[in-house]
Amino acid sequence: MLDYLIYLLAFVIGSIAGLVYSYKLHGEPFVADSSLNIPYTIISAVGWILAFNSGIVILSGIGFILAGFVMGGRPGYGRKETAIGLVLAIAAYILLHWAV
Repeated sequence: MLDYLIYLLAFVIGSIAGLVYSYKLHGEPFVADSSLNIPYTIISAVGWILAFNSGIVILSGIGFILAGFVMGGRPGYGRKETAIGLVLAIAAYILLHWAV
């Protein structure tokens, strides 16, 4: 049960850090940017893969911090990056746990 609390706190900390970073990066109230951010995509993929596939509490916590960082940006940002990261994490999970 303590593991889930650690994961939740890590995700919240990552989300807050992502929101603060996003507002420091763009001071305007609304920025319409629909391009794919490659560094955010890499951070999201690494975060979700660590969160789902590591099996170690510390690495999963770090993964949830990274995933929360990308998801915690301003509204509308990070959705494509998060989707790509989740797809890669699910594919890695299936490949690692595929018992033939």
